[in-house]
Order: sequence, then structure tokens, then C-alpha cells
Amino acid sequence: MTTVLAYGHTERIRIHYDDLDAMGIVHNARYALLLERALTAYWEQRGFSFADGRPTLPDSFHAVVEFTINYRAPIRGTGDVAIHFWLDSFGRSSGVYGFTITSADGATTHAEGHRTIVRLDPGTMRPTAWTEAAREVAASLLKPAALVGAEEAS
Repeated sequence: MTTVLAYGHTERIRIHYDDLDAMGIVHNARYALLLERALTAYWEQRGFSFADGRPTLPDSFHAVVEFTINYRAPIRGTGDVAIHFWLDSFGRSSGVYGFTITSADGATTHAEGHRTIVRLDPGTMRPTAWTEAAREVAASLLKPAALVGAEEAS
């Protein structure tokens, strides 16, 4: 069954045995990695990747400056999960992702949160503006302003 999203993108990510802790659930530190795998797949399919240890496009050089996560229900074993992510905002040099990690069928929410990144100039390591190429891709992930405002009010 295919779900039509109102915004953002959903990527299926495989949970492997080595993602599990001694209790047989996904270790809390792995959730950030699961999101990273989903984001990497999305941007790589659109030309933003790494080759020979370097970014193929300059926007791939960025750093995470904040990561928040709320755990809702443990992931209890291997298999696929669905990671729905979107951009709440995309500024001059930064972006704020929202995300949810659910069971593959979407019935169980395992975690939700936000991740803020800043694009860096590789030479100075200072924030620098996104390129138009990144802005075009990011536009397809932006959550409509009306939805962002409605959630903040609730």
C-alpha cells in the first residue's frame, strides 16, 4: 500500500542485528544513524553524495548542530522501518528537519524529533549559504507553513 504524503519524504530503512542492544531492541544511539541513512539516500538520489572522500556538491559539507529525539515505542527486532522526514525551515545557511520513525506499516510511532544542520565552508569552517541546487531539492521537502503554524498552536 502506498501512502500519499502531504509533505516531505518517507524512506524505508532496514534494521540489522547489530543495531540491537542486549535486550533485543534498537539501541537508542542508532536512531540518529537510521535518520542519517534515510537522509543520505534521499539526497544521494538527487546528486548530493561523496566520492573519493569528498562531497560531490558543496552543500554536502554541513554539520549537525542540534538533534532532539523523543522515544515513543521500542523497535523490537530486525526488519524495515519507515522514516518520514521533512524540512520545517531552510534558511540562508541552515535547515531544520522534522522526522518520525514508524513501523513499516505506519501503525506504530517509534520516535520523533528534529535535527538542525548548518552548511559550512570547508576552508573556513564558518557557515555559508546553500547553493540554488540545494534550495531546489530542499523546496520539495518543506512542510507547508500553515501546517507548521497549526502544530505550534496545539
